[in-house]
Amino acid sequence: MMRTSLLIFLALTLVTVGCTRGDLPIAPDEERTMSATTFAADAKDYPSALGLFPDYRLVPGDVLDVLFQIRTWQSKEEFRLAVDDTVTVKFVHAPELNETQNIQPDGRISLPYLGEVRIAGMSVGEVTSMLRERYASILRAPEIYVVVPEYRSRIKELKNDLHTASRGLSRLVTVRPDGFCTFPLAGDIFVAGRTIPQINEELDAIYEDYLPGLHVDLFLERHSGAMVYVMGQVRTGGAFSIAKPVTLTQALALAGGHNNEADLTSVLVFRRQGQQFGARRLDLEKTLGLDEDGTLFYLQPDDIVYIPRRGRAQWAEVMREVSEIIFFRGWSSGLDGPLFVNPIIK
Repeated sequence: MMRTSLLIFLALTLVTVGCTRGDLPIAPDEERTMSATTFAADAKDYPSALGLFPDYRLVPGDVLDVLFQIRTWQSKEEFRLAVDDTVTVKFVHAPELNETQNIQPDGRISLPYLGEVRIAGMSVGEVTSMLRERYASILRAPEIYVVVPEYRSRIKELKNDLHTASRGLSRLVTVRPDGFCTFPLAGDIFVAGRTIPQINEELDAIYEDYLPGLHVDLFLERHSGAMVYVMGQVRTGGAFSIAKPVTLTQALALAGGHNNEADLTSVLVFRRQGQQFGARRLDLEKTLGLDEDGTLFYLQPDDIVYIPRRGRAQWAEVMREVSEIIFFRGWSSGLDGPLFVNPIIK
């Protein structure tokens, strides 16, 4: 549908431009190429050679699937005891002293004659040596062995807490309007404007600290869609969803094309750059007229395109319409910057 609209729009525009010049701007079987361009700050890697976004950054409304993995099967160079591990201490010559306990939240277990002993963070060998040394003054030639019959009893509890009949060990989380997501066990994390690998790395560190071997894989379950905004002298202005980078010409086609009052020589594109806004004035008539110095300007998500009226465009009118989009997107900061003090059109 978008391709059909674009072709119709281009055909009508070329006819219009051709009529004003007295002839079509390109001869039969002639080929012309145009260079791709965008704002200077983004020109290095945008658009990509594949015609795709260089990376996807999350926006409010996106839904993530958080799949938990408990990698207890992975071998470790050295196993160290932790809270909730089940530990059995065996006395070969005094089996009545044998104890099987879970390591308490303070990292300790209680043993006969010794009372509470801190063992969290120690290896099985270190605990065995320590207990033999401490019992040497209590028992004659103590032979003591420490075994771990159940690794991480907390894992079972975690699986029970996370498991649901419909999704197994996964959860769906939504990016809120404030840019945060609430993840199980991890709490609120700011994710807006970040890539999935970046968030996955942060979550893995949090979960590994909470429970060694606990990791997550993030999947984009549903995206709210990248948007561009086209307004001014167009037939059907508004917000348009894009799945890949689009040119200014394609965005104009999405808006149904320009009307008879449009000034294509002074098209404005606004782009947020950190806490400020950049603006660029473009001569779309050169592009549509296939002039040698015409270029294909590529838009990014959230770009605002304004097509002014022919004649004397009123800056106040431009900013009134653009500000509505800016405040709608929550971009209230930076409105008193140099872009608004020294307008690029009169």
